[in-house]
Amino acid sequence: MLKIQSLTKTYGSKVAVDDLSLEINPGEIYGFIGPNGAGKSTTIKCCCGLLQPDNGEITIDGIDLASDPMECKRRLAYLPDNPDLYNFMTGMGYLGFVADIFSLPKDQRQSSIEHYSDLLKLSAEELASPISSYSHGMKQKLAFISAFMHKPRLIIMDEPFVGLDPIASHTVKQLMREHCDHGGAIFFSTHVLEVAEKLCDKVAIIRSGKLVMSGDTDEVVGNSSLESVFLELEEDANA
Repeated sequence: MLKIQSLTKTYGSKVAVDDLSLEINPGEIYGFIGPNGAGKSTTIKCCCGLLQPDNGEITIDGIDLASDPMECKRRLAYLPDNPDLYNFMTGMGYLGFVADIFSLPKDQRQSSIEHYSDLLKLSAEELASPISSYSHGMKQKLAFISAFMHKPRLIIMDEPFVGLDPIASHTVKQLMREHCDHGGAIFFSTHVLEVAEKLCDKVAIIRSGKLVMSGDTDEVVGNSSLESVFLELEEDANA
């Protein structure tokens, strides 16, 4: 579903991502883990077409991102760590705007909005309010609805659980699992290692732009915990 081959991205003399390769298959929830500044967000933005890599190839559902970015973007949804929504719009106005971008039929957009807003406890009154009045958690919920409503094949998320209350987090985890059980795939970064360990089919750990470990979550964790593995890798790197 998502194939990253030899991805390299630099900012001046700084190498943010260094020859990174990963493959996320249909049905997989893939966690992307690393300390601040490790290259997670840069990798994710390259996969969404928001940044141009210096080297490497990215394919989405078998389509080359560089050759056909519009078709790739039709097949994916991206949730940034801090949703940059249009504050002058109402929540419903924003969802209508997103539905127009993906040319969703009226009946599909209405049923999707009602379904996901009900699951995420975003009321009709809140959807009718301007986004400028929303809390961070409400903006996250709105971003989730906008991501799921056009039924993308691939969902890419950067720290999706920040700002969500426990009930909303639980609902989002269920939606992620259901999406992958129906043949989709999810690639997301997180600092919440317990969530990654319990939720992800596979995980990858990145440090200083380089991939240092990846594979099935059970194999990476072994008889320890993901937190222990991560901390041990950090200690080895700083020794």
